[in-house]
Amino acid sequence: MDSLLSDAAAGELLAAFGREAVKEELRRAIADGSTESSEILSRGRQSLSTRFAPSLRRVINGTGVLLHTNLGRAPLSDAARREIEVVAAGYSSLEYDAPSGERGRRQDHVRDLARDVFGCEDALAVNNNASAVFLALSALARGRRVLISRGELVAIGGSFQVPAILEASGARLAEVGTTNRTTIDDYRRGLTPDVALLLTVHPSNYEIRGFTATAPPAEIAALAREAKIPWLHDQGTGSVVDLAEFGVGGEPTVAGCLAEGATLVTFSGDKLLGGPQAGIVAGAAEAMSRLAEHPVARVVRPDKLTFAALHASTRRSRGGSKTIASCSICGRSRPRKTRSWSRPWPRFPPKREKMTSMRRPLFSIALATTLGLTLGAAAACNRKAAGPTPGPAKATPVPSLQYTPMPAPPTPTLRPGMPTRLPSLPG
Repeated sequence: MDSLLSDAAAGELLAAFGREAVKEELRRAIADGSTESSEILSRGRQSLSTRFAPSLRRVINGTGVLLHTNLGRAPLSDAARREIEVVAAGYSSLEYDAPSGERGRRQDHVRDLARDVFGCEDALAVNNNASAVFLALSALARGRRVLISRGELVAIGGSFQVPAILEASGARLAEVGTTNRTTIDDYRRGLTPDVALLLTVHPSNYEIRGFTATAPPAEIAALAREAKIPWLHDQGTGSVVDLAEFGVGGEPTVAGCLAEGATLVTFSGDKLLGGPQAGIVAGAAEAMSRLAEHPVARVVRPDKLTFAALHASTRRSRGGSKTIASCSICGRSRPRKTRSWSRPWPRFPPKREKMTSMRRPLFSIALATTLGLTLGAAAACNRKAAGPTPGPAKATPVPSLQYTPMPAPPTPTLRPGMPTRLPSLPG
């Protein structure tokens, strides 16, 4: 082993991977049957390169999902990457107020920008959106009941389940309504003195169609004010601008949720905001102060790199800018027609006012022909499946008896010398 480690080729390995790791891989190569020094060092170099290779690699997203959780969600903008590089290279003013020379607060790096972008009174950043919901429930509803519609007990990803997060926060789940229909009266009937807040969740990864009903945001806000309890809304995606022009309709914005009366709104930083993995809570100053003072706020606070990227991403969204990374990707996609969720399927037949006098009879003929062929094919399939149908018994025809005379025997030809009459027989 000493002779192997004294080799010049081993010196590079020792400098790159350390003595103990190199010795371990060289011993493994010897145990596998290698005997030559060059072969042992070569196999050791390959094993060490594979063992210490970066586990995170750049990949091509060919899934068709722009914000893919397994692929890291939103790509960071150039500005965000530059700020990360600057902050990561040395010390930073993470919790230091340079003008006053006193201790600062790290949440100040996003608070002012969040007020401009989302129209909120106050905001703070945490590790992810699950942490934001957990912090809000822990600070506002621990040990008390939380009203939530049965249709919004969602599960997102591999581990984010609203009932589990709610239970872990110490709050008590109080379901109202049904899976497909929840009205404001359902929330009203669930109100008791032990209810701490109303929780609504934006179902970003599924929808229920058909016989459905949800309480309008204005009515939920009015009920929360009447009961004097906060309304917490999990918006999830962090949409800043209207994405209808990019082919994504019906996605509420954070500012819109706050304008409709939500006390607090939680959302992710690495989805439609186009930033790093983070969660943001935005809303009323009084409720936000209770979250900031809670011990969980320190447990889930982000680091300096997250704040650097989040500050750059939020700054690019200031004033409704549509240059965030996710919107840029959407803008480069080929435009396509989208259906409104209020009418998911086209009308059949088409609108009467759009049918000309020539198209109406052609449409009727085509419809009748299609129905006739369909019914005929269905009937044939039914007959084939049922087999031959037994009918009434038929009489077997009896062949008629006709008399056919036998042909006359041929007249014998007499030759010379033959008698003309046969002799009579006796008796």
